[in-house]
Amino acid sequence: MKKIYVSDYTLKHLAETRKNPLLFREKVAVATAVDNMGVDTIELNPVTNFKEDRIICNTISKAVKNSAVAIPVGSTPKEVEQAWECICTAQKPILQVVLPLSTVQMEYIYHFKAPKMMELIETLVKAAKQFCENVEFIACDASRAEENVLMQAIKIAVDSGATAITIDDDAGTLFPAEFAEFVSRVKSQISVPLYVKVSGMFYMETSTAFESVIHGADGVKSVTEGSQHLKTHRFAKVIAAKGEAYGICTGIDLTRIHSDVDTLSNLIAETEKETDAKSVSGDVFLDGEATIKDVSDAAEKLGYTLTEADASSVLGGIVRVCERKGSIGTKEFEALIASYAMQAPSTYHLDNYTVTSSNLTTAMAHVILKKTDGRTIAGTGIGEGPIDAAFSAIEQGLGCHYELDDFQINTVTEGKESLGSALIKLLSNGKIYSGTGISADIVDACIRAYINAFNKIVYEEI
Repeated sequence: MKKIYVSDYTLKHLAETRKNPLLFREKVAVATAVDNMGVDTIELNPVTNFKEDRIICNTISKAVKNSAVAIPVGSTPKEVEQAWECICTAQKPILQVVLPLSTVQMEYIYHFKAPKMMELIETLVKAAKQFCENVEFIACDASRAEENVLMQAIKIAVDSGATAITIDDDAGTLFPAEFAEFVSRVKSQISVPLYVKVSGMFYMETSTAFESVIHGADGVKSVTEGSQHLKTHRFAKVIAAKGEAYGICTGIDLTRIHSDVDTLSNLIAETEKETDAKSVSGDVFLDGEATIKDVSDAAEKLGYTLTEADASSVLGGIVRVCERKGSIGTKEFEALIASYAMQAPSTYHLDNYTVTSSNLTTAMAHVILKKTDGRTIAGTGIGEGPIDAAFSAIEQGLGCHYELDDFQINTVTEGKESLGSALIKLLSNGKIYSGTGISADIVDACIRAYINAFNKIVYEEI
């Protein structure tokens, strides 16, 4: 039985088509799920922001246990090196040289004639080969290229070190039998594995892919989620049903792929809704090489406005953290903002509080605050739990209400007597003010975090 290799480009496709990009944890979740399905390669989207993409791609590469990890190399030797740094931690890395070969795309995208494109192919494949053993040349819009130009490009790529070739029917102008005949002609002239990326323009992508593999293609490109593209689970199902008659099979695990596809589809749909609701543009990733501008830009992305002094203070915290763990994500960044930035005088501080709560009655809290001028402010509130009641009591005593933008509770140490850490974000006049509190009593930590955030509002606005 000949194994047909499956290269999944779901992450690349989502990066190109989604209005709101996947967050980091969602990208890792997609990659891990696809890896568990049994695909042979997981394709990542091209590098656009090297510092951020290096962290994301390296994390995905480490999380993927079975599949190869592939990434496009860009169009310059420098971009080749950056792409390699993004996936060098993968067990089976692949660098992809992706270039158009139809006359219209060569001239429109690169303003190149064929001879110049051949030079670029040779340069990029050789540059990629210096870093990675496995180099794939992807001929975009191959079905509309002049066949002699296509074959010349493939020969140059293979001679320069390419270990696999992909031909792409971007235009979607060929019926299954026509594309299969095209595949057969190309396959007869090359010795390395040949992949196909078929189009769903005529809604015959599964048939086109099947015809291609029985006419010589060694692998297919597919997606787990996306319209008018070859679907991984549909192709695998056809091969499972008819492959034995043609002596072909895949490594896809059909016993789990359908549940995994449903899970991924729901995840992608839900995160799109959540992102629309919150207007979040993505996760933040910073390392020890970050600058003050990087910190300010990342803070603005999350809704914070930092002065240069605040950004500098937060950067110092980032450098110290990254000495131990290499990089930080969104939650850690927000905790550092709360700890190092926007430090304000303690206009209000906690004097004492009393909370009563049970599963039979509504929680009630009484909180007493003291101002720096000596005045005492007291408030009483009820809520769905002790923390909600405490926040209501503070607001009742202060005589104002602020929207709670975010609220996080974490443990600082381990064990029964561990310290609790609370992060509160209050929204006021379009700006976010964060506060932290640490205590062995989590209610106490939450109250202190709320007061810390409110003190920043008082300092800046009142």
